[in-house]
Amino acid sequence: MMKLPLGVIENSQEFRMSDESMNEFDMLDAADQAMVHALQINPRASWAQIGKALELDPVTLSRRWIRLVDRGAAWIGCNPGPILAASGLGNLAFVEIDCVNGSVQAVAHALSEQRMVTGIEHVTGARDLLVTVMVTDLSVLSQWVTEELGAIAGVVSSRIQLAGTIYTGGSRWRLRALSSSQADALAATRITVDHHGAFRPTDMDRRIMVALSVDGRASYTELAEECGASIDTIRRRARRLIAAGMARPRCEVARPLSGSQVTVILWAQVSPSQIGHAALTISAMPEVRRCTGVTGRDNLLIVAWARSVDDAQRLEGRLCEALPGLSIADRAISLWTMKLNGHLLDERGYRVGAVPISPGEPARRSVEPSPSS
Repeated sequence: MMKLPLGVIENSQEFRMSDESMNEFDMLDAADQAMVHALQINPRASWAQIGKALELDPVTLSRRWIRLVDRGAAWIGCNPGPILAASGLGNLAFVEIDCVNGSVQAVAHALSEQRMVTGIEHVTGARDLLVTVMVTDLSVLSQWVTEELGAIAGVVSSRIQLAGTIYTGGSRWRLRALSSSQADALAATRITVDHHGAFRPTDMDRRIMVALSVDGRASYTELAEECGASIDTIRRRARRLIAAGMARPRCEVARPLSGSQVTVILWAQVSPSQIGHAALTISAMPEVRRCTGVTGRDNLLIVAWARSVDDAQRLEGRLCEALPGLSIADRAISLWTMKLNGHLLDERGYRVGAVPISPGEPARRSVEPSPSS
């Protein structure tokens, strides 16, 4: 069983080159693919529910999952849902950072310790790092940029874009290993989400969300021990957070196992009157992982997965063909996703640790948890 030691300082070697003995496989077999797809549909489904849908033994599935987690091949986190920002309970920002030559990893290392920094990408193009930040309000963002980011050695300059509407997020991506009947059976086990049910979270709610960000499959018993509350209280509050869309558990898989090795990031412009239609068209494309309205010179930020750089360029062509009024203002390729929704990755995309997500909270580190049961 897993324990969540959220206050312990983690080993400082967050960003390391891949250990081939750790990542001993570069592909998922059929059973692993089916299991991961099932967890993408319902990350907190019980092994009994998954086993019934897949017609596989629950104990075997649990062992397979532990093996994947141990090797950093797959994991389940939980990020604050976009409904928080839409309800005025938080803000999401994308920060472009320019670094002194030779200091990118050192800057990324320092940023990785920040609980409000949920994502770090080392990218090509007109910036060195693209960082995703979650804050409780804009004054916290201003303070973070001027006092914390500005004090990191090696940072030359930064530019901020605030997220508006999040039209689609990475949690919708699927391995597509299940039949429609199997997928429907798993979907029926999910907690129904009311996208208008946001509420102001209590301190206990925040503790639950922080714990789930490290391990989105943590049991109610484990969460109760970590958060200092009864199991019944934790179960009720956690289910309410998920039902309101405020906490969004999601299953991730290491990039070499996904079939799509290249992350492309596009900054686009479209007429404000057409942005809703354009975003729906973009979001319907299977490669698109995120489509977000943003402030600034551009009004859409698009993140997609492609099999190659050539495929990434073809995707850009298909976007412009489908939306003649769309203009791609800038583009970048991610050289290394260093942090993804609070989870630290090596340069191949395998998970090596985690830092809890806590918008607006000062930097504190956490040891990664043991595998979830």
